Amino acid sequence: MSYHDPRDPRDPRTARYEPGYESQAYSQSAPYHDPTEQYAGDPRYRSEAARPKQRMGPNINPTMFVGGVVMTGVVTGLAAWLVAWVIRAIVERVNEAGKFGVWNPVARDEIWFAVVGFLCALAAGALWYVLQLVTPSPDQFFRWIVGLLIAASVIVPLVLSAEISVGIATAVLHLVIGIPILALVPAMGHKSIQRT
Repeated sequence: MSYHDPRDPRDPRTARYEPGYESQAYSQSAPYHDPTEQYAGDPRYRSEAARPKQRMGPNINPTMFVGGVVMTGVVTGLAAWLVAWVIRAIVERVNEAGKFGVWNPVARDEIWFAVVGFLCALAAGALWYVLQLVTPSPDQFFRWIVGLLIAASVIVPLVLSAEISVGIATAVLHLVIGIPILALVPAMGHKSIQRT
């Protein structure tokens, strides 16, 4: 029977800590490679510090968006002017005939409706952009807000006008102002988003 010295440094079961022993063992092994180096070029594996800061809000080309909203205002204003002009032309023909009396369903001038349509389109463009910045589902909120405003602007004249003809003409003009805004402003916004 042989005796094993428990302090024998050559026996791995009984080896004690030697300050230089690990350095020799590591120097004989393969050099250390960072496992993340192979993914260094892949943007999915970048560290948070190395990633570029993401911009808040939509990445919109401002020139395209403002141009689209202004042209939406022009289309809305022209549509409102045209419908007001057609209503006034029909009313003048009816008043000339004298069969239905004298009535004036369009209390305002055609230019007034055109200016209101233009300004409403600009306000809708600003609303769309603000909703893009602060809400999680901006297009749905935009459709709901503008849809409810259109419904109110159509229903209120019908209910509150003393003469039904004035209420109907005003409701039609408000609807003509609202429909292009509801359709065109989100389309202009989405076409102005820059894809990266």
